[in-house]
Amino acid sequence: MPAAPYRRASDLPQVIPVFPLDGALLLPGGDLPLQIFEPRYLNMIDDVMAGDRMIGMVQTRAGGERVRPNLANVGCAGRITSFSETSDGRYLITLTGVCRFAVGAEVPVRTPYRQVRAAFELFAEDMVDEEADIPAFDRRRFAAALKRYLNRRELDIDWETAETAPLEALVTSLAMGLPFEPAEKQALLEAPGMLERCDALTALLEIDSLEGDDDEPHSMQ
Repeated sequence: MPAAPYRRASDLPQVIPVFPLDGALLLPGGDLPLQIFEPRYLNMIDDVMAGDRMIGMVQTRAGGERVRPNLANVGCAGRITSFSETSDGRYLITLTGVCRFAVGAEVPVRTPYRQVRAAFELFAEDMVDEEADIPAFDRRRFAAALKRYLNRRELDIDWETAETAPLEALVTSLAMGLPFEPAEKQALLEAPGMLERCDALTALLEIDSLEGDDDEPHSMQ
């Protein structure tokens, strides 16, 4: 699951550059495509490509300045596993999630992008490269909630793939890809383990359906 060459939380860098972006969720093992065009973040990509390729994806929280908002308490470090450059100077990258981290003190730097001390120890289980066993999870309830959510929003997925995919991979993909609010994305990120993330995702899907009870009903076929 983690991107090489990292095997343990202690292998990860103590200071990482961060990319604050609300609504963009990166989870361990997930792939997040990004289009980079702002000069300071082009600079950041240049620097990390010459080094360990690690970036911390983090959302913001209330307070701070517009150009320097406060950072959420937890982010996820990812390694650039795909990189290309367009003819007009944009970078197209894919970040593969490695491990969550507690956002520590911001490091005073001269770079145009921000860097923080990252504490990975609390999330060392993210580095375990094995499929989680989640016997207590009600997959049938989850599937019903997901179908209703997708119907209500007129979205679709490949159900054949979804029904056969490993649960951890499916939940990671949906948590990252579905259009939840930033605070909801943050709650999914901060879920202690995979069972809690599965339960939180199911709850979000069901809450959305309850909010739509007054809407015109959709087919559940």
